[in-house]
Amino acid sequence: MARFIKKHKREIGLAPDELLFRGDRKIEEVLIRVIDFDAEKLEENALKKVAEAIKYQDDKTVTWLNIDGLHNPIVMQEIAKGFNLDELVLANVMNTTARPTVHEYDNCMLISIKMLQLDENTGVISVENLSMVLTKSVLISFQEKKGDVFEPIRERIRKKKKRIRNGWTDYLAFALLDIVIDNYIYILSVLGEKIEVLEENLGTQPNKNIINKINAYKRELNFLRRNIRPAKEMLLTLSKMESEYVLESTYVHYKELLDNINQATDSSDSYREILTDQLNLYHTTISSKLNDIMKFLTIFSVIFIPLTFIAGIYGTNFDVLPELHYQYSYYIMLGIMLVLAIGMLIYFRKRKWF
Repeated sequence: MARFIKKHKREIGLAPDELLFRGDRKIEEVLIRVIDFDAEKLEENALKKVAEAIKYQDDKTVTWLNIDGLHNPIVMQEIAKGFNLDELVLANVMNTTARPTVHEYDNCMLISIKMLQLDENTGVISVENLSMVLTKSVLISFQEKKGDVFEPIRERIRKKKKRIRNGWTDYLAFALLDIVIDNYIYILSVLGEKIEVLEENLGTQPNKNIINKINAYKRELNFLRRNIRPAKEMLLTLSKMESEYVLESTYVHYKELLDNINQATDSSDSYREILTDQLNLYHTTISSKLNDIMKFLTIFSVIFIPLTFIAGIYGTNFDVLPELHYQYSYYIMLGIMLVLAIGMLIYFRKRKWF
């Protein structure tokens, strides 16, 4: 799957509020889950229709409506109508290729960010677009597929953790963003460990396998940087906004997120420099090794040049040559030449000259 922005011809010229899914479909059916809570009350349900979620719009409780799957325009229309949202908001939600952004509308705020996850078995990093629509009492989160990345937040709600149970949608949004940023840092730390191990082996085992790993890690790191840097810009804008949907007491938490993502960007810059240094060190080591090989071969050649010179002048035209008239002399000579060639190849191989 391509990791860069993809633009289809059918999207050109469409109205901004056109409910068209832009991205790769990652789930068959749209899943709807709701958690409605306050300091004392908790209700958690899986819903079959958007209409079932409308009743949870109550200023006295916080409602977290989670939508898995963005490909169904009918569901999006129902959400827009049921929660009195501009269809432009939902059109932006359905555009999974857009940059992370934060924008305040007449009756809601839209936050979108790229969510990265690492498959522990394959080591593959996947990207998913996360969008959140905030009102004063409802947070609607949109994911491309079902996952358990936000399960720690649900557990905190179930276990009646005071900070999240007493907070509002702005604090819940912070908690979700915090999970996303923590995943950035975690993935970078895993990649960083691999890079550091590679650095230890670089001086002793400079081979093609190492250069392949360096290039692979550079590709992964560039992929991470392409998603983390726009997220940093979005959080910087969010931390400076004066919005009615974010309480003054919550801005300190958004600034914490900015500090965390700064740590992620600093780490990515450091690892990028390390990989560049490793690449230079690899080429320097290979050049040094090649110089040693050339020095050996030069010495070897210098020894045999005068011998070849003498043999060239005198030739082998002597009256008495050992085994000159022996029947198998020619084959013995070929055998000796073959043994010498194979022996030199084995010697060069042991010295890791090729």
